[in-house]
Amino acid sequence: MAATDVDVFSNEEKRNLSLGGHVGFDSLPDQLVSKSVTQGFCFNILCVGETGIGKSTLMNTLFNTMFENEEASHYQNGVYLRPRTYDLQESNVHLKLTIVDTVGFGDQINKEDSYKPIVDYIDTQFENYLQEELKIKRSLFNYHDTRIHICLYFIAPTGHSLKSLDLVTMKKLDSKVNIIPIIAKADTISKSELHKFKIKIMSELVSNGVQIYQFPTDDEAVSEINSSMNAHLPFAVVGSVEEVKVGNKTVRARQYPWGVVQVENESHCDFVKLREMLIRVNMEDLREQTHARHYELYRRCKLEEMGFKDTDPDSQPFSLQETYEAKRKEFLGDLQRKEEEMRQMFVNKVKETEAELKEKERELHDKFEQLKRMHQEEKRKVEEKRRDLEEEMNAFNRKKVAAETLSLSQPLKKDKDKKN
Repeated sequence: MAATDVDVFSNEEKRNLSLGGHVGFDSLPDQLVSKSVTQGFCFNILCVGETGIGKSTLMNTLFNTMFENEEASHYQNGVYLRPRTYDLQESNVHLKLTIVDTVGFGDQINKEDSYKPIVDYIDTQFENYLQEELKIKRSLFNYHDTRIHICLYFIAPTGHSLKSLDLVTMKKLDSKVNIIPIIAKADTISKSELHKFKIKIMSELVSNGVQIYQFPTDDEAVSEINSSMNAHLPFAVVGSVEEVKVGNKTVRARQYPWGVVQVENESHCDFVKLREMLIRVNMEDLREQTHARHYELYRRCKLEEMGFKDTDPDSQPFSLQETYEAKRKEFLGDLQRKEEEMRQMFVNKVKETEAELKEKERELHDKFEQLKRMHQEEKRKVEEKRRDLEEEMNAFNRKKVAAETLSLSQPLKKDKDKKN
């Protein structure tokens, strides 16, 4: 069928028909639920905050279990991310939960680049998923999706304002991950100060253009509760795995000399609100937002960098085959150009080396000639000295012979004189 025929059919209005009886496709939602339950779910949480602010304790409280935790020191040379994956089950639903901790965040004197390892980690998870998508033989059905679905940003309960590190980090992350800011250890600040602190935090986030995750209000089933919870951000939370007896019941709480702070008492903190919004109401929306918004933005940017786009300059559908051929020609052209540059560079290098060798050879030849002349000069001087020495020796020998002759003639004269 020609492409124009397809366009004609696609532009036709769809007709509504009534069924004469039950067909059965109304069971599709049930089939989807059954398949999803069988396959299981994954959820990945990134906890960003300073060492000792209560990230691990809150995770234990949130999922009502004890995860593996290692005590982190305040003396890390840099920031590194430590992911831990756990298999959880509630009723017949399996959840593969990954908790990523930012070890050493905010502990350095120079905090300028503290956000970079976090951004790199998020981009790496996006890149891994993109590479899996681009494979010829894909296995996305059983692929362990490690993309971060939510970033819980822990804010120190100073009661004043956000730190520069907090603003810079959230600004760098807001286009890559869903951010929910939470005030940690909220029991260390009074209610009046906490209310002012929340207003101050939201004002600073808006003025600095930081986009945090807003609970969706387009679904009528959850629009009312999500709208009310958006007004409570950031959540002020308290975490504890200790059980304290209050009245006739045992609750998770923190025991102080002056009283008890109950974790699940909404008049004490916002922990229940956080749990409701994060797990019970909006977990699937967080997963969808990660895939449809943040991952799609990363994927589009990467494909555009590779030269792919939806339409060509004439607004015609862009052909993947044509893009491949164009990129292949461009690559081969670049390769040929680089080969030519390397060849020319090699030839120039050879010429430079030959010139250097000839110069060295000329210098060696000049030095040899100079040594040769010096040798000949030394030889001439030695010859002259040898001749002078021979002449001196001959003169000495002549004098010696004359002296010997003279010494022999003296006794003869004395004998003649005695006879006379």
